[in-house]
Amino acid sequence: MFDLRPMTPADIPDALALWNGMSGISLFPSDTVEGITRYLNRNPGLSVVARLDGRLVGAALSGHDSRRGYLHHVAVAPDLRFRGLGRAMVEWCLAALTTEGIGRCHIFVNAGNDEGKKFWRRIGWDERPNVHIMSYTTDPERA
Repeated sequence: MFDLRPMTPADIPDALALWNGMSGISLFPSDTVEGITRYLNRNPGLSVVARLDGRLVGAALSGHDSRRGYLHHVAVAPDLRFRGLGRAMVEWCLAALTTEGIGRCHIFVNAGNDEGKKFWRRIGWDERPNVHIMSYTTDPERA
């Protein structure tokens, strides 16, 4: 049985190890213990980890800007996929966002991440082909 609980700074090294090199996940310079700790402090209790027998097997960052929610780096260990864990983590994050008064959530999926896009469609998310993401990087060291 998976143990779902809020992500804490102590979970970050294991989460980074899970995300690092995982197909479909793009880590950036801000994805450090310090950077993710700042994110968790800004969005307390909204991100989730899943453990099985002490091993971190899933993680999802979740937060909001007081208007819209966002999910980042939703991932499940490859050997434990297709067991409902990804869906359970997403539902956990959405419930936490709802308690914060957030009624809509977004996720950014890498264009070539076909497996990820299938997952999101399967659990009821809509692709928005009429929206294009544009970004500006003010400090590449902290992006």
